[in-house]
Amino acid sequence: MQHERHSAAAALSCIGSSSLSPLAKEAQAETSNVDREEQNEPHSDGIFVKEEHLPAVQQCPDLELKAIYSRSLKSAESVSSNLPNISLHSDDSSDNQTYDALLSRDDIHALIIALPILVQPDFIKKALKAGKHVLAEKPLAKDVETGKELIDWYHKEIDTKKLNFSIAEQFRYYAAYAHSARKVRSFGKVIGMRVRMHACIKPGAKYYETEWRKKPGYQGGFLLDGGVHFIAGIRHLLAGEKVRRVSAYTTQLKEYLPPVDTVDATWQLENGSTGTFSVSFGTTFSGAEWSVACEGGTVSVNRTKVTSKPSGGEETVEDVPDEVGGEAKEAHVPVGSVVPEVFAWAKSLKDGKWDARQSAEEGLADLEILEAMLRSGEKNGESVELKYQV
Repeated sequence: MQHERHSAAAALSCIGSSSLSPLAKEAQAETSNVDREEQNEPHSDGIFVKEEHLPAVQQCPDLELKAIYSRSLKSAESVSSNLPNISLHSDDSSDNQTYDALLSRDDIHALIIALPILVQPDFIKKALKAGKHVLAEKPLAKDVETGKELIDWYHKEIDTKKLNFSIAEQFRYYAAYAHSARKVRSFGKVIGMRVRMHACIKPGAKYYETEWRKKPGYQGGFLLDGGVHFIAGIRHLLAGEKVRRVSAYTTQLKEYLPPVDTVDATWQLENGSTGTFSVSFGTTFSGAEWSVACEGGTVSVNRTKVTSKPSGGEETVEDVPDEVGGEAKEAHVPVGSVVPEVFAWAKSLKDGKWDARQSAEEGLADLEILEAMLRSGEKNGESVELKYQV
């Protein structure tokens, strides 16, 4: 990477995105049916790339979009419609337009990768070996073992001072969560926490109508794909207080959301305090809550609204919308957008200083908690101790 360049030439990779939109926002809204053509499409390729990553890259002054890759040319074309001077790469294109061909290009310096969970690590490794910076959508991998192997490989095989490997997690960039974390710190010792995210994903919802989600070959189903978001959110809110162990019960409420769609857990923090984490994608409950209790008061966040109440004081409610630094090409940061994290990643490439919020180790910590809850649920609530928290 030549850091004196004003813009990093970037490519988007999108065999059906691995993120759930911001799922917290979509799940709380009434899900609408996709049209019949999209329901019959086996991949629903590139939804998240087209709706989130593409606009973020287009707005970012430090990135220049050069190419788009997807498994099929049809999918790549659907993402790139109305975009001039963008080359398309796919598995069903000629040899000089494949993923390998994209990686061989000297004018591509960085990739944003949003792929199905099971295949993403191999694409990440190939990009890094080709000398490209990578921002990969969460989750880090299908399980802790695979994620840890990927991180160990990165540190062993790649010069990590020259090549960046980041995991995208927009919850760590929401301004309201950062503000809430500062409030938590100001209120002293954490003595409790609550996370509640309840919704019902229905057949026909655009993020359900992907074959690899309807028949997941990985643990947890929607709980893995979306649950790591909510874990990242509360970890951010805890302002450095680490989770020590978890105990959980899991179940499948909807037959079309295998293998489980609901988790109710108790977490124990390093300081001995406890809290609850309740997430379901198959319930008639609705709504969300992220709250932390401290010795000096309480803090809750809901989208951009931060509610804080010092002990013995008055409750205050603040609106803290997301923002981006620098000069945006088109300044527009909707609630739940990936714009702030994409801008931060681009700035880190420009400056040559990696952003710790996007480290693969942070992604591993989120994944470990999710996997520990699933393992605990399989053993009727048996406590599981954590070892990769940062």
